[in-house]
Amino acid sequence: MSGPSITIPALQQKKTAGERITMLTCYDATFARLLDQAQVDALLVGDSLGMVVQGHENTLPVTLDEIIYHCRAVARGSSHAHIVADLPFMTYQTSPEQAVDNAGRLLKDGGAHAVKMEGGESIREQIRRCTAAGIPVMGHLGLTPQSVHKMGGYKVQGKNRIQAEQILSEARMVEEAGAYSLVLEGVPEALGRLITEELSIPTIGIGAGRYTDGQVLVIYDLLGMDPDFQPRFVRRYKELGNQIVDAARAYCDDVKQGHFPNDREVFLKTG
Repeated sequence: MSGPSITIPALQQKKTAGERITMLTCYDATFARLLDQAQVDALLVGDSLGMVVQGHENTLPVTLDEIIYHCRAVARGSSHAHIVADLPFMTYQTSPEQAVDNAGRLLKDGGAHAVKMEGGESIREQIRRCTAAGIPVMGHLGLTPQSVHKMGGYKVQGKNRIQAEQILSEARMVEEAGAYSLVLEGVPEALGRLITEELSIPTIGIGAGRYTDGQVLVIYDLLGMDPDFQPRFVRRYKELGNQIVDAARAYCDDVKQGHFPNDREVFLKTG
């Protein structure tokens, strides 16, 4: 049975109390229902769906309408978790007005409780305007997947002093602009810890070490759906990819050999 809905003040209280925040990506109602049962604090309808659901090489092709579609499904399946929706590439970078309009759609049409934007100084006004309009914003710094071409790939950020100081400075900007939390991705543990200690808002890490206020993973990674994808920061709690293949093979064998359906799996009476 689901508990009460996790709110933004509840997330802030967790940071204050030193209680770690749990977050996972989610793309449909079935997973939302299951993750509610597990009492996951927050569900991220991430543009990662472009890679793990749609099969793209990166997140850039994902559209706003696609995020809204998946967000609606997650919202129907969840009554417990705080739901955050990614603003896809080029749906907020152009102007604050664009950001407000598209973020508003994620809340109004998608059923999200908040939106997530990647970037710091370049989107400070977008964060400010969205929060002023009553749209909660989660920031995202460090390895920002929408900037994959600019970064030259999925590389750890903030490894030298200049980069680290820039990320710390932008983290302060994101908080000052009104973001209620911040995702830190692909940064050294020491930097993740420093930013977490500096900010009054919760930090959610993915490949950012042990000292952020919470952690987020892509649900398919946690479940071991892709045997070829094993980055350092992911812990695979199950190997469901192998189990799904085994189950599908067993089904195919039963159908081919006439073992499915059996006499308990058919309707025998007519009329």
